[in-house]
Amino acid sequence: MAFRHIVRIAGQDVDGSNKVVYAISQIKGIGINLAHSIVRIANIDPDTRVGFLSDADIKRLENVIRNPKKYGVPTWMLNRRKDLETGEDLHLIGSDLVLRVKMDIDLMKKIKCWKGVRHALGLKVRGQRTRTTGRTGQTVGVTRRRR
Repeated sequence: MAFRHIVRIAGQDVDGSNKVVYAISQIKGIGINLAHSIVRIANIDPDTRVGFLSDADIKRLENVIRNPKKYGVPTWMLNRRKDLETGEDLHLIGSDLVLRVKMDIDLMKKIKCWKGVRHALGLKVRGQRTRTTGRTGQTVGVTRRRR
C-alpha cells in the first residue's frame, strides 16, 4: 500500500503524516473527543497514519462522520441538538456548519434580540466586560511629558 501525503476526508484535505484522530479533528465541526469516538466506531487503529489508510477505511470514516447519530454516537457529542427548523439532533461539519452559524446570527439580528444587537454592533456577545478589553481602532494612551 502506497503512502499518500494528502488525503481527502469529508470534503477537507488532510495531512497524510498525521495520526487518524488528529487528522480528522482538523475538519471544522469535529473536536478531539468526537474524533476518538469516530475512530473507535469505524474500527480503525488510532495510531495509524492517515496516508496509510485504504479507500475502504476512508469510506467507513466518512460514513461515520456524515451520520454519527446512526452509528451510536451519544447526542451530547453532536453540535446541533434540537435544530430550530427540524427539531432533530444534527451534527454539521465544514461549510454546512459555517453557513448555519451565519444564518443563526442573521436571525438574531433580524428579530433584534440582545445577542443579535451585540453582533450587529460588533461588541462582545456572551457577557464579557468591555471596559478595557475588546477595543478596536487607534490606540489612545498617556502622552509622555518632556523633561
